[in-house]
Amino acid sequence: MALKVKIGVLCGQIIVSAKDQGGGTGFSLLARPISKADHAQPFINSDMKPITKSAKLANVLYDIRGPIMDAAKQMEEEGQKLIKLNLGNLAVFGFDAPEEVQQDMIRNLPASSGYSDSKGIFAARKAVMHETQKQGIKGVLLDDIYLGNGASELISMATNALLDNGDELLLPSPDYPLWTASVSLAGGTPVHYICDESNGWMPSLEDIRAKITPRTKGIVVINPNNPTGALYSDSLLKSIVEIAREHNLVILADEVYDKVLYDDARHTALASLSTDVLTLTFNSLSKSYRSCGYRAGWLVVSGPKKRAQDYIEGLNMLANMKLCSNVPGQWAIQTALGGYQSINDLTCPGGRLRRQRDLAYALITAIPGVSCVKPSAALYMFPKLDPEVYPITDDRQFFLELLKETKVMLVQGTGFNWAAPDHFRIVFLPHEEDLREAINRIALFLEKYRNKLI
Repeated sequence: MALKVKIGVLCGQIIVSAKDQGGGTGFSLLARPISKADHAQPFINSDMKPITKSAKLANVLYDIRGPIMDAAKQMEEEGQKLIKLNLGNLAVFGFDAPEEVQQDMIRNLPASSGYSDSKGIFAARKAVMHETQKQGIKGVLLDDIYLGNGASELISMATNALLDNGDELLLPSPDYPLWTASVSLAGGTPVHYICDESNGWMPSLEDIRAKITPRTKGIVVINPNNPTGALYSDSLLKSIVEIAREHNLVILADEVYDKVLYDDARHTALASLSTDVLTLTFNSLSKSYRSCGYRAGWLVVSGPKKRAQDYIEGLNMLANMKLCSNVPGQWAIQTALGGYQSINDLTCPGGRLRRQRDLAYALITAIPGVSCVKPSAALYMFPKLDPEVYPITDDRQFFLELLKETKVMLVQGTGFNWAAPDHFRIVFLPHEEDLREAINRIALFLEKYRNKLI
């Protein structure tokens, strides 16, 4: 006889019940009163199912904070000291937010206790509107601007408002993985177009055109690019606008690094190149103003807004649902955008970011079998490991082993939705002494790997 047994509690007594699964009668047994020892250990019902994550997360990955970071955290808890080249978190490397931005936020703290308008405080949105005018983006009004807890929150909001299940969004490969994750979480299908390393990591227009289907809703353009540091030409951007116009696609322009530029490079806001293509522009204080922790970002809607009224209503609905973004961070926006642009002191010849980019590039490309396109912008480079020299099949495991042996933390290329296991991203934010030490350790690890193959 097969019995199904349940254990429960009734009126302070432990009850054991059993039932014949063949359909026979059941019985109950009053075991004993609950004791203090019973309270010390939770009851486990044998019928309870495991609590699992949503199936919506099946294709959601964010390896920048993935298994390698988990292993690094464990190593730090054991007392090991690491050199972290994995995150563009400027403050921890001594890149402070501008003093006037800090002081303005502190001064406005007494006015920050309540909710703001769901789109953000007036002064901050007005500053963003003035910024769009300087960039040449036409027709932007206060109501076209949404403030968020960093650009990341607004990316999620924009994709959720845009995509139905199965809709496609074109994304660069490599990309900032939050984009791919947000599309998947919104029920959409991320479709990656190739950025051509042999052409300075420029997007392949041919590949973009080839991957447009009746389900394609938009094109994501990350410019300047994370992780490659590429900066796109006006002619390329105009071609992307023309493709979007031809296929009635929305452009989602991630321009968070638009002021982190080297070698006299100039950035063009994609939204400034058209008035007839709906363009969503994302930006924040995090990088240009070294304020990652302030969580202050903005989304600007431009182009044919009347034709997009239903979509904009969706954005408004989601903005209302989040109530508002971090109010102290909002107060920093006006001062940052309207004040002295100290990022230029860091990226000019002799500036700290410029020096560290040049040093990292020189050291990393001196390693046998490693090549790299020199970044024109942002905080990263995306070196290639020659597959003939480094026949890696699992790059996550490879860089996990590198972490454990060298105590240097990197992110593998597949974590940025690059298909082949032959790249990695390096952050050049540590001071020059630490940067030199880290890349020397990487070089020794790679030398040891090469010698094993001989």
